Amino acid sequence: MKKLEAKKIFNGNPEFLFGAHNYSQIPVFHFPEIAFVGASNVGKSSLINGLVGKKVAIVSTTPGRTRQLNFFKIFGFEDGFILVDMPGYGFAKASEKHSGHWQKTSFEYLTKRPNLKRVFLLIDPVKGLKDTDREAINIFNALAVSFQIVLTKIDKLKKEELEKARQKIEEEIKKFPAAYPQTLAVSSLKGYGIHELQDEIVGILERL
Repeated sequence: MKKLEAKKIFNGNPEFLFGAHNYSQIPVFHFPEIAFVGASNVGKSSLINGLVGKKVAIVSTTPGRTRQLNFFKIFGFEDGFILVDMPGYGFAKASEKHSGHWQKTSFEYLTKRPNLKRVFLLIDPVKGLKDTDREAINIFNALAVSFQIVLTKIDKLKKEELEKARQKIEEEIKKFPAAYPQTLAVSSLKGYGIHELQDEIVGILERL
């Protein structure tokens, strides 16, 4: 599908289904699921809002405010699919007890969802891959969860700087079988790369 079809699917009419603090609160769906995760200050909420064309994820000046798995129904593709906003890691304001609980819930989600088709791992290219990002990548790979890296906030970099950061990250993830080899690059502020990300998701759905 091209941008015209993607625009029809991401039509600004998503539906918030629920937020889950524990995996036991998540029902079994037959819908395909696409998840987003990243460090707590990587711009995940802004990206999700830009992707679906509506303010559904709360954007906060305090990193790490997503403290549950939030499920959104996206219509327009057959009977729809689910977008999952996962808690960020590296929580600046979270206690060790709470962050451990969220990580456990996220881990259960990753291990128990056969309809999870891809996880988009958000990375700030200015900072590159951090140890916490590498920990997440190792978990995805160990669980055979297909993931793809999305570089965020690319308006902060010159074209040459972005390409250098992209090449470095793509080289590092080559050794992980669960990694999709090509990265995507977006700016929620400027709208760069949003259509490409939408098209990527549509392509995933088409191959089901």
